[in-house]
Amino acid sequence: MAFQAIIKPLTLIVPILLVCTACLQDTKTTDSEVINLSSNSNTDSINSMEPKYIKDPSKLAITYPKTQTVQQEDDYFGTKVKDPYRWLEDEDGKQTEAITEWIDQQNQLTSRYVSAIPYRQAIFDRLKELWDYAKYSAPFKEGDFYYFYKNDGLQNQSIIYQQKGLKGKPKVFIDPNSFSKDGTSSLGGLSFSKDGKYVAYAISASGSDWRTVKVMETATGKVLSDKVDWIRYSGISWYKDGFYYSRYDKTETENKYTVSNQFHQVYYHKLGTSQEADLNVYNDHSAPNRRFYAYTTEDENYLILSTGETTSGNGIYYQNMKEQNPLVRKLIDNFDNDHSVIDNEDKILYILTNHSAPNYRLVAVDLEKPEPRYWKNIIPETEHVLKSVKIMNNRWICSYLEHASSKLKVFSKTGKFEGSLKLPIELKVGQGVPVTIGGVSGKKTDNKGFFTISSYAIPPTICTFNLNDLSTSIWKNSELKFNVSDYKTDQITYKSKDGTDVRMFVTYKNGMKRNGKNPVLLYGYGGFNTSLTPGFALSYLPFLEKGGIYVVANLRGGGEYGKKWHKAGTKLQKQNVFDDFIAAAEHLIKEEYTSKGKIAIQGGSNGGLLVAACLTQRPDLFQVAMPAVGVLDMLRYHKFTIGHAWATDYGTSEESKEMFEYLYNYSPVHNTKPQNYPATLVTTADHDDRVVPAHSYKFIAALQAAQTGRPAVLIRIDKKAGHGAGKPTDMRIQESADKLAFMMFNLGIQEF
Repeated sequence: MAFQAIIKPLTLIVPILLVCTACLQDTKTTDSEVINLSSNSNTDSINSMEPKYIKDPSKLAITYPKTQTVQQEDDYFGTKVKDPYRWLEDEDGKQTEAITEWIDQQNQLTSRYVSAIPYRQAIFDRLKELWDYAKYSAPFKEGDFYYFYKNDGLQNQSIIYQQKGLKGKPKVFIDPNSFSKDGTSSLGGLSFSKDGKYVAYAISASGSDWRTVKVMETATGKVLSDKVDWIRYSGISWYKDGFYYSRYDKTETENKYTVSNQFHQVYYHKLGTSQEADLNVYNDHSAPNRRFYAYTTEDENYLILSTGETTSGNGIYYQNMKEQNPLVRKLIDNFDNDHSVIDNEDKILYILTNHSAPNYRLVAVDLEKPEPRYWKNIIPETEHVLKSVKIMNNRWICSYLEHASSKLKVFSKTGKFEGSLKLPIELKVGQGVPVTIGGVSGKKTDNKGFFTISSYAIPPTICTFNLNDLSTSIWKNSELKFNVSDYKTDQITYKSKDGTDVRMFVTYKNGMKRNGKNPVLLYGYGGFNTSLTPGFALSYLPFLEKGGIYVVANLRGGGEYGKKWHKAGTKLQKQNVFDDFIAAAEHLIKEEYTSKGKIAIQGGSNGGLLVAACLTQRPDLFQVAMPAVGVLDMLRYHKFTIGHAWATDYGTSEESKEMFEYLYNYSPVHNTKPQNYPATLVTTADHDDRVVPAHSYKFIAALQAAQTGRPAVLIRIDKKAGHGAGKPTDMRIQESADKLAFMMFNLGIQEF
C-alpha cells in the first residue's frame, strides 16, 4: 500500500505564508465607510501603515493586481480552447521575473486584507496557545534502542529521540530543526538497518518531494560520508550492508520542480561507497512513466518491487535473494488491482490484495504456483474495508474501516478470529464514537506493541496493547489546553443527487441547536482511494469554540468503502464527487444545522479541485471557499511532474474526445464566468512540485477577472514550501490564523 500512498495527491497540511499582521490600532469603520484595498503598495508601506479594521465585507472595494493575458489557443479534437494565463506556467523560464512580481502583488493584497480583520491576531494567539503542548508518536524498537518522535509544542519540526528500554532516559537522536535555519527543511523518511546499527534518513528542502539521503551510526550518532541524491517517490530498504532506493536521473535545477518525472529506476547503495558506484538493479526504459518501489522482507530473503504507472493498481516483481544470481521475476504483471506483500514464509508470500475482493483480503501465494486461481484466502473479504495488516507473534493485526472509523482485529496465523483490541477504558470513549487508529508498532516476534488513537475532538493518544489477552491501556496522554468533553461527533447519512447514501461526520459544541443559524465548515476530498477518517481538528478548534460546526464528508472517489466506492468517483463519474459534496451542504441546510450564507467549504490537492469545481458550479450555495494546492487545470495537469500518474482517477484531455469534453465541462480554470462568487481564498506554495502552483495562479487570475460581486477572491502563496509535508510549525499557525480569520469574518462571525 505504501507505493500507492506515496505518489497520490495528499490532503496534508495546506500551505502557509508569513504575512504582516503587526499590532493593529482599533480604528473600526462606520457602516457607511468603504475601504479600498489595493496591491499597489510596497511591503514597507504595508508594514508601516495604520490599517483600518473591516467591519462589513460588503463595504469593501478591492482593486486586484492586473494579470496580463496571452494569445494562446489549443485544439482538442476540433474544439479551440483559449488559455490566456499560460504564461503563469513559466514553461521556458522566461517569465520568472514577471511571475515573481505578480506573486508579490497578490500576497501583498491578501496580507492587507487579513490584517484588517479585527480578530485575526486574537485567532493567532488562541491557535498558538492550543498548539503549545507536547506531541508524541508511538515508540518503536530498532536494535538495542527505542525511538519516538516528540515536539515540545511550538518547535518547527518534531525531533526523534532514542532511549534504552521504555524507561530509559531519552536523548536527541535526529533533530530536523538543525537542517535549516528557518525550519523549512524537514525529515522526509527514515529506515533502520535490520540489526539497528545504522539509520538512513531523507531530507526534504522547502517541502519538495525531492529527497537527499544520509546515513548515521545509531550508537554514536556519527553521520557517515554516504550521500544519495535525486530520490523521489521512494522508500529506503536495507539489505545486508546497504539499502535499496528509487530515483530519477539528475534534472537541471531550474526546472526540477515542474518537469515531468520519467524513467524511475531502482538502485542499491553499499555503505562507504559513492553514489556513482551504486548498482542499477532494475529499470524499464520502454515505459517512461513506470515507477518502482523497492522493499525487502524482514528476513531479507526477498526483494519486492511494487510497480505501477498511476495511483491505482500495481504489479509485483520479486528477487529470491537466496539464489546465486537472483533474477527479477514477475509475479503480478498488470495494474488491474492493488497488492502489498506483508510477510513471507519460505516460498509463500502473504499479500494484501483487492483482486476479486473490492474490500481487500489477505492471501497466501505459493511462488511455485503463483497464478491467482491458486491463491489461498487467509483472511477473506468482509463487508468492511481491510486497510492494513501487520504480523506480530504469529498473529495478524488487521485494521478495518467500518463506516470510516477504525477497528483493530486479531487473527491467528491460519486466519482464525481471536478477538478485537478494545479502546482503553481510561479514554472514556463510548461505543460508536468514531476514531482513527494508526501507528501500530511492534516487531514480528513481539507480543506487545503500541498504537495511536484520535478523533476530531480527541487529541492523539498513545496506547499499548498485549496480544496475550488483547488488553489495551493508555501509555501517554496529550496535555492540551482544551476541554474535549465539551464536544461531540455524530455520523449522519444523506442522499446524493442520484440517490446514493453518503455519510459525513459532524462535530460541534455541546448545546448546539439546529436552528439554521450555525456557521459550518464543510471539508472533503473524494479521490485516489484516500479515506478521510476522524483526525484531531487542532486547526479548527477556535472555530468550534465559537459555535462553528466542522463537517467531513466521505465522498465517492475515496477509499472508505473499498474499490467500488473509489471507482464510482473517477474519470467519467467524477461529477459524482461534486454532487456528493453539494448534497452534503444541501442536507445540512434542510436539517437546519445551518443555512445559505453560513457555509464555508475547504479541501486540499484533489480536495482543492473538489472545492473549486463546486465553487464554479454552485456559487449560490456557499459563502466562503478555500481550495488549497488544488488540481485546477484539468486539460494540462498531466504535463507537470507526477501529474501523469493521476490519469486513472481523472482521465486526460488527450485520450479521447469524450474524456476531453468531460474534463472541459468541470475544469475550474475553464469554467469561471462573470458572476457573483463567494469569498474565496486560494492557497498554494512556490515549491509545490506535486501539484504545481500554476494551477492556482491560473485559477485565481480567471476568478478575479470574472468576479462581479463584492466578496474578496484572493490567493495566498507560500514561500519556501511545497505540497504540505514538513511545513514548519510557525508557518502552519500563521496560515491557519489567516484562513480561520478569512472564513469566520466572511461567515459573519462578529467577534472572537
